[in-house]
Amino acid sequence: MSQQDNIIAVLDAGSSKVRAMIAEIHEGALRYRGHGVADAAGMRKGLISDLGPAAAAIDRAAVAAETSAQTVIERCVVAVGGPHIRGVNSRGGISLGTRLREITREDVRAAVDRARSIAMPADREILHLLPQQFILDEQPGILDPVGMVGNRLEVNLHIATSSASAQQSIITSANRAGLEVTETVFEALAAAEATLSADEREMGVCLLDIGASTSELVVYFEGSVAHTSVVPVGGDHFTNDLAVGLHVTAPEAEWLKCNYGHAVVTSVAQDSEVELTGLPGYEPRMVSQRLISEILEPRARELFQLLRDNLRQGGVLEAMGAGCVLTGGGGRLPGLLETAESLLRVPARLASPVPLSRMPAELAAPEFSVLTGTLLYAHRTSVTRAAENQGLRAKLRAILAGSV
Repeated sequence: MSQQDNIIAVLDAGSSKVRAMIAEIHEGALRYRGHGVADAAGMRKGLISDLGPAAAAIDRAAVAAETSAQTVIERCVVAVGGPHIRGVNSRGGISLGTRLREITREDVRAAVDRARSIAMPADREILHLLPQQFILDEQPGILDPVGMVGNRLEVNLHIATSSASAQQSIITSANRAGLEVTETVFEALAAAEATLSADEREMGVCLLDIGASTSELVVYFEGSVAHTSVVPVGGDHFTNDLAVGLHVTAPEAEWLKCNYGHAVVTSVAQDSEVELTGLPGYEPRMVSQRLISEILEPRARELFQLLRDNLRQGGVLEAMGAGCVLTGGGGRLPGLLETAESLLRVPARLASPVPLSRMPAELAAPEFSVLTGTLLYAHRTSVTRAAENQGLRAKLRAILAGSV
């Protein structure tokens, strides 16, 4: 059975969970069909360390999604993240000749190709080419120069790159699960598709997707991507701190974090206590809820100090007129918004993805932002490609008609 043309399947293979979602294109819009979630395996620090278990986890999530959607998928778009993602800005352009002439789509591609021609290590692979603005005869701020006239076309370009081997490991794992990967998308870009408004992108905003092992980020300014990067701190770091500090198992530490955790000590009542089961062989005991926060607060401050340093190094710390948007499962920890506002000195909010038609209410949660955004991204790019292909076919027909 082959995958229907109007079906889009996406995959988010995280360090904690593997999520798959299937949607159909109905009257030009996306409509939810089904999803599946499985515990991740074969992952370490945001990277695949064992292909076999990773492929098995992807297969479990995909089969659950297929069962839910009552369809079979063969192809998917995969969200990628991890500490290997890097972003860089570049500029390049082409001369159009001595006489003014109209800019074509081919000229735009040529300018982008010139800007992307930067020296990169052999193990790096381009993930996204994201034009920030075009400059036509030294006139900046042009979003789409096609149809305009000029002598020289330049482009400011943001290039998101990944480790070729790390990306290939994800693709190979999906292939072993019986899925062909048609495209990969940076997790933070995907999350932005599902959470950010056009006004936020225009004013300047940082989106931070807090995953289990790492936190991926993207900064928009004047409607375009200005910066992409990864901070090497995620939700698991908070959990591990609790497990070590309180001498409890990792599952109990995760439960404590989700139910009693707070990133600001002074926001927790002094007389509040929690019973701990503790490690096997030890008696249950009571601990102050403030002690839990005393362990979590330094890690929260470290996360946003690293983010602040990253934004400053990228030259975008002052470009966040609309503030900072947190998403991802790790963003749910109470007190993170206050910590972000304190250290970044901008407003902060927690974002959930915009719901698709027929999507269950429980999926409108921060941990599904990447998955939902990947669907929206895949749909938007497919529509754009279809429009371009239609334009090319029209041109060919015109050329052939003229030659008869």
